[in-house]
Amino acid sequence: MEAKIATSTTQKLAGKISIITGGASGIGEATARLLANHGSFVVIADIQNEKGEQVASSIGSNCCTYFHCDVSNEQQVISLIDFTVQTYGQLDIMFSNAGIVSQSSQTILDLDLQEFDHLYGINVRGMAACVKYAARAMVEKHVRGCIVCTGSIVASRGASMRTDYVMGKHAVLGLVRSASKQLGEYGIRVNCVSPSAVVTSLAKRGVEEAKRTMNVYGALSSLKGVELRVEDVAKSVLFLVSDDSGFVTGQDLVVDGGLTKIPDSDDMIRYND
Repeated sequence: MEAKIATSTTQKLAGKISIITGGASGIGEATARLLANHGSFVVIADIQNEKGEQVASSIGSNCCTYFHCDVSNEQQVISLIDFTVQTYGQLDIMFSNAGIVSQSSQTILDLDLQEFDHLYGINVRGMAACVKYAARAMVEKHVRGCIVCTGSIVASRGASMRTDYVMGKHAVLGLVRSASKQLGEYGIRVNCVSPSAVVTSLAKRGVEEAKRTMNVYGALSSLKGVELRVEDVAKSVLFLVSDDSGFVTGQDLVVDGGLTKIPDSDDMIRYND
């Protein structure tokens, strides 16, 4: 049975076609639901086929579909873009969100270069491929589109662990800043959304470890009694891809409750989705 989507009073993305990588869970899923609620047709791209199909079905086939895509595979990214443009006519929004975290502490002294290459293949190379081919599709169709990449608060500082992840998020920020300059002449806006620890972390790590991390972020944040949710990040993405931010490009929108504005918090920045 097809699910019905609650209609927003003001649909900010009516008629827009969006791709969300990593859209089967977490921030990607929350953003898929929000963008669909604002009138966009959403293509969820992920490698979690069962979850992706379930999310697309729950949103409704009239405004969402699922497409298998491993962003570390360039040809699969090309296929994703081609499918979207050929099926729906054009691409207006790319939310390049797919990414992973390090599987170990990964300090520079014990950096596993094989794990490093694997993480970079998804978090950096995959991100670049999504931006490249989404931009090409927009330029070819003369679409003044929007591209948003998921960054992290660690993109602006160092950290005491997860060196490969921190390096990768720095690279994403460089990608966004460069692409925004290069694509501005086509009217394409490119921005970054950088959250701190998100509740969805609990699904990816040990529950107790993740809860401790969330407590640390909560203690350091300027906003007391507030926990960052995936929906908060999704709302930031909506702002960046809608006309509300029509003159905003090349920006890193930090969603961290003021965490990065507090001195001496670098060593506590260890996790992020």
